[in-house]
Amino acid sequence: MAETTTADGKGAAKRKQAQPSQTNGRLAQFGGFGRAELHHMLRQMLLGRRFEEKAAEAYAIGKIGGFCHLYIGQEAVTIGAYAALTPEDYVLTAYREHVQALAKGISPRAVMAELYGRRDGCSGGKGGSMHLYSAEHNFLGGWGIVGGQIPLATGVGFAIKYRGQDRVCVCFMGEAAVNQGAFHESLNMAALWKLPVIFIVENNRFGMGTAWERASSLYDIAQKAHAYDMPSAVADGMDVIAMYEMVKEAVDRARSDKVPTLIEARCYRFVGHSMSDPVHGVYRTKEEVEGQKARDPIRRFIEDLKDAGLVTEAELKAMDDEVQAEVADAAQFAEASPDPEPGALYEHVYSQINEHGRLFFDGREKDG
Repeated sequence: MAETTTADGKGAAKRKQAQPSQTNGRLAQFGGFGRAELHHMLRQMLLGRRFEEKAAEAYAIGKIGGFCHLYIGQEAVTIGAYAALTPEDYVLTAYREHVQALAKGISPRAVMAELYGRRDGCSGGKGGSMHLYSAEHNFLGGWGIVGGQIPLATGVGFAIKYRGQDRVCVCFMGEAAVNQGAFHESLNMAALWKLPVIFIVENNRFGMGTAWERASSLYDIAQKAHAYDMPSAVADGMDVIAMYEMVKEAVDRARSDKVPTLIEARCYRFVGHSMSDPVHGVYRTKEEVEGQKARDPIRRFIEDLKDAGLVTEAELKAMDDEVQAEVADAAQFAEASPDPEPGALYEHVYSQINEHGRLFFDGREKDG
């Protein structure tokens, strides 16, 4: 059972147990969603998984260069969280962000082209795997510096409050970012100023190859919110509906009271930290990884839907075939997309040219 901590407004934190729904059977776990909505969530998870598999294939044959961090196994965290958001809400995240970009509405073509470093990518081919971005979709980046996105998300939360907008900002991070100073500074500021930010820690237990229990004196990340009198929760990051319900509660609180929340989503990645390290045999055993795969969030969701009579084998096959075709099209599009023009190197470096504040590293003389 998930545990939630709420602040009583007087500096004290009160803990409560989340109560199970009173509806009957497995339908209690579907968050009030209808068949079409549940199918949409499943399709998003399948799209993310198939896209990542194709990205791994492309990386292995040299089509994708640089770093590439896959999300396979963690899809329920993002898809469940996004189900509680609107298109107007902001998302900032770290560098394991392919699925988060896709689910926010960036097309598979634009994401794959960015991974290929091509002009038609969502960041113009200059960001690559770790720096996907789309202001149009309120997806404000993948950020490569561990914890670098956390103060930025806090700033977005301040902008929302300053402008009086009915929006929230969700900030994803890995558990290794929690030991960064920026994490604590940002949560303190968000709690002090009552900013509508939901901080989601995707605790897959390993920061690169270091187990969390070897890096932190406190295993339960959600408890860190107590230092800032901030609501917090621990969620099953392998259960898409459980993630939705936990994030929905935090989002509702952020919209109504402009209060931040820290959510620890306990999950597991089935692949290495990046494409450069092995799945198992170094810091994880094969038995551990295979045991975790038995909790595959996609398979788990499919079985729940089947048990409730909400999806058929024919529907599953048609959905997967459609997704596979979309991913194949994205790869073909990326392959055909041209490289960025050399002159694009100097574009989007400065938002504007200031009279006295611009350094002309490109060698051009200042006009006049």
